[in-house]
Amino acid sequence: MDFVDTVRNAPARTLSVEAYQAEFAEVYASVAQPAIKLERAQHFDEEDFPSWVALREGDWDRSLALLRETRESLIEYYRRHAEFRRVRIVETPLTPYMRWEMHAFVERVAAGERIRVLPGSAVAEMERAAPLPELVILRGDRMYEVLYDESGVHTGARRIIDPDVVRHTRAVLSSLFERSEELMTFFTREVAPTAMK
Repeated sequence: MDFVDTVRNAPARTLSVEAYQAEFAEVYASVAQPAIKLERAQHFDEEDFPSWVALREGDWDRSLALLRETRESLIEYYRRHAEFRRVRIVETPLTPYMRWEMHAFVERVAAGERIRVLPGSAVAEMERAAPLPELVILRGDRMYEVLYDESGVHTGARRIIDPDVVRHTRAVLSSLFERSEELMTFFTREVAPTAMK
C-alpha cells in the first residue's frame, strides 16, 4: 500500500470544521514537539478572511496591507506554541491563490513559523494514484487529514490516532521538509519580482 492509500484507508473519525478547530487549538496548545503540516492543493477558498475578501474584490494593495496587520498576532501566537513546520507543494506558474498565499506566508515566517516549498515534480512518484492529502500532525496519536469541497472550502477533518500511521506519516513529511526550499528563498526568486494588480 502506498503512502496516500495508507493515510486515506486509516481508521478515522470525521470532525466538523468547528470540532476540528476547537480540538486543534486544544491539542496544539499542549504539545512540546514540533507540529508539521503538508499542503498540496493549489487553490483554497479562505471565505471571509479579510485579506482574501479584499483580493476577491480586486484590491491587491489592501489585501497585502491586511496581511501585514496579522504579523503581531501571529508573533504572539507562535510565542505561546510549539514550533510549527509547513511543507507547501507548489506548481508553477503560480495560481492567483498561491501568489496571495506566498505573501501570507511571509508574515507567518516573520512570526516564527517554519515554511518550506517543494515543487510538485518532487512528489510525482508519490502521486501516481491520487494527489497527496492535506495533513497536520500535532503529536504521536493525533493527525488530521484536512478536508475541502471541490471549490476549496474547508469542510472539516478526519482525525487519525493510529500511532503506526502517524509515525510513518511524520517520517514522510519530515523527509519532504528536509528536501524543501526555505519559503523566503523561493519568495525572493519567484514571487517578489512580479506584481499582481
